[in-house]
Amino acid sequence: MDGTRPRVLLGVAGGIAAYKACELLRRLTESGHSVRVLPTASALQFVGAATFEALSGLPVHTGVFADVPAVPHVKLGQEADLVVVAPATADLMSRAAHGRADDLLTAALLTARCPVLFVPAMHTEMWEHPATRDNVSLLRRRGAVVMEPASGRLTGRDTGPGRLPEPAEIAEFARLLLERSDALPRDLAGRRVVVSAGGTREALDPVRYLGNRSSGRQGYALARVAAQRGASVTLVAAHTADLGDPAAVDVVRASSARELREAVLAAAKGADAVVMAAAVADFRPTAFAANKIKKGSADPEPLTLTRNPDILVELTGTREPGQVIVGFAAETGDDTGDVLHHGRAKLARKGADLLVVNAVGDGRAFEVPDNAGWLLGADGSEVELPSGSKGLLASRVWDAVAARLRTG
Repeated sequence: MDGTRPRVLLGVAGGIAAYKACELLRRLTESGHSVRVLPTASALQFVGAATFEALSGLPVHTGVFADVPAVPHVKLGQEADLVVVAPATADLMSRAAHGRADDLLTAALLTARCPVLFVPAMHTEMWEHPATRDNVSLLRRRGAVVMEPASGRLTGRDTGPGRLPEPAEIAEFARLLLERSDALPRDLAGRRVVVSAGGTREALDPVRYLGNRSSGRQGYALARVAAQRGASVTLVAAHTADLGDPAAVDVVRASSARELREAVLAAAKGADAVVMAAAVADFRPTAFAANKIKKGSADPEPLTLTRNPDILVELTGTREPGQVIVGFAAETGDDTGDVLHHGRAKLARKGADLLVVNAVGDGRAFEVPDNAGWLLGADGSEVELPSGSKGLLASRVWDAVAARLRTG
């Protein structure tokens, strides 16, 4: 891969969701990727070649006889660092699965030796048809990544699984495939996992609350990656930034620490793994003011706090046989020890199988797209998690969880 400009082929098949490929293209190019768009002829019925050329700055062709001296039907795939097909229709995946090479996109797919990501979009009946399921299974067995589609509004009045995930989610997943040096496995198929995300809010009055800076991005990345590795995922979401629900994930909303506790404990019953990435408030006001506390001229009364329940400790104390429990710790060093010292102590107190330790402050961990830290194991293992996308950190956490589930 070119160290400064990863080369991405963006295949676009002929479905109504082709219009979303324009937003995906914009996100990929603005992230510093060199993107060549390979539409099918039918895709150009939805979005014209001029649009793709203007957004990518590169020519757009559909047939294998364009620019013959450059042999694009071979070279484009050979030189690519990543191929993303979005939307991937049932027809396109069928042709890819059976080795067809009747246009520039399918020919490039045959010559590509880089990660290939198919992002399906079609009506529910087409997605669930045995022919499509067989083609998806075949593509996955050959090493391609086929995202699980979102569920929602389709063409006309139809709703259900088969909706194209949002471009932001596809772009995040594309970045993950570029960051990982190996293919993303489907090693969580048949597993049920629970992830918590975001920051809880503890109400002071109808207007004010005690909260924290968590955006929820790390928890959402954990849920997204688990779903695309085949797991059945429940995401218990507290307050987050403006994040769209991850595709193929069941989302349960919570506000306060006590609400989050109830939702997580209910979802954890029978789950294979629980990952507590939410930033749960340690304390809450002892009393809630039914009316807004007025500013007045006098100093306010001191705020009295009481402890919230420790959800992670409760989970580890009631865990089911074979269940893997992962905690997160946002730490700073102090006079008594550094970040890792406090992380090791917290792992021992909490009783989790794994603990992700993040150093916070100075623009780290909170409200940023990247993350880094350490993954500590109850078995004494310590793995550094180098800086990268939150999707990459999520994938490394699931690597460790999957390994424990296999041997548990």
